[in-house]
Amino acid sequence: MSASHSVPVWLLPLVALGLAACSPPAPLPNDAYIWQRKWTPALTDALRDQQQLVQRWRVLAAELETGPTTGQWRVMQPDWQSLRASQPGVVAVFRLNGQTARWDEAQALALIRSTLDQWQARGLRLAGVEVDYDCGTARLDNYRAFLGRLRAQLPPALPLSITALPAWLDNPAALTALLAVPDEAVLQVHAVRNPAQGLFDGPIALDWAERFAERTGRPWRIALPTYGTRVVWDRAGRLAGAESETPLLASAGGASRELLVTPAEMADFVQQLEKRRPAGLAGLVWFRLPTRDDRRAWSLTSWRAVLSRQPLRSTIELTQRQPAPGLYELWLANRGNADALLPSAIRWPSRCMAADGSGGYALDYGKDGPFLHLKQPALLRAGERRQAGWLRCEQLDAAKDIHVQD
Repeated sequence: MSASHSVPVWLLPLVALGLAACSPPAPLPNDAYIWQRKWTPALTDALRDQQQLVQRWRVLAAELETGPTTGQWRVMQPDWQSLRASQPGVVAVFRLNGQTARWDEAQALALIRSTLDQWQARGLRLAGVEVDYDCGTARLDNYRAFLGRLRAQLPPALPLSITALPAWLDNPAALTALLAVPDEAVLQVHAVRNPAQGLFDGPIALDWAERFAERTGRPWRIALPTYGTRVVWDRAGRLAGAESETPLLASAGGASRELLVTPAEMADFVQQLEKRRPAGLAGLVWFRLPTRDDRRAWSLTSWRAVLSRQPLRSTIELTQRQPAPGLYELWLANRGNADALLPSAIRWPSRCMAADGSGGYALDYGKDGPFLHLKQPALLRAGERRQAGWLRCEQLDAAKDIHVQD
């Protein structure tokens, strides 16, 4: 560059400032919940292999289970060696059952302190303590008083966080007072509505986030789902349970519905959130860390792609296999890096003589003849394939004769 066209030295700071102002903000950092009650080799492998994507692990330390008025505490025993070796900091999470209106506060405070002492004695670098209490808005004042007593007993340098529900926005005064106690809050926007309305709704979650930002002057984060769940109703139509990270012990004998959220849906939500970025939003907290054995959570391939903001690709291909003359197996394969919804139906020419479904598909009949329909919404994991059914036909060309319906 010639001297006549160079930038004067005194302008360089202004140029740098202008470039910084034009550059997009850095992506929101990721935290993740480890909510599994049992530490398996698959969980410890995921903890080790995914740590570069995560700033902090929020690990379930103890929970007040449903029971008598005071309830019973269940204290978890995580894999200490894996947590010590992990680079991200560790936040110990204590869960109070939201259906419990009262509990022994002195016992709870003593248990939290003793658990934190045990974790530190095991050599863990504690980055904070979190309380998870999904209470109704009428209990917010009592909850605030409990948190105040807890905050007074914690080391001043140890951050205290809480999970928060969108329903609390309906009591703005109590919520504002509550949020003044902890150092930060995590707004949960999944599994907070009637299950009949689904697991997650992006536009509603964005509205909750913007309203929540108006209620707190402290840093806050937003909890996002990486899982699916099966909701079960009993024969009377009452909610009987939800199956997610642990299976239900027994069927309630009524209807069930699969609730899920796709990686593409969450990637789109994160993009919108980072573009609008409500005041005070400090990061994302993903629920929960997937493992190779967790069939209701995303695949680890999808998890890595979404958390690292990679472009998502999901191409489900239908192929056939002919193990015997006239017999055709139908297979679906996901060739992309993102788990994707399985097709809702598979159709073929009426000249086929017999058919049946598998892998979540069932044989059904419509005005155009037999077809396979997906019994419940489900994801096909990135890189995986599954058999959807079989046909018995004289001759079949899957590329021309078989059609999938989204």
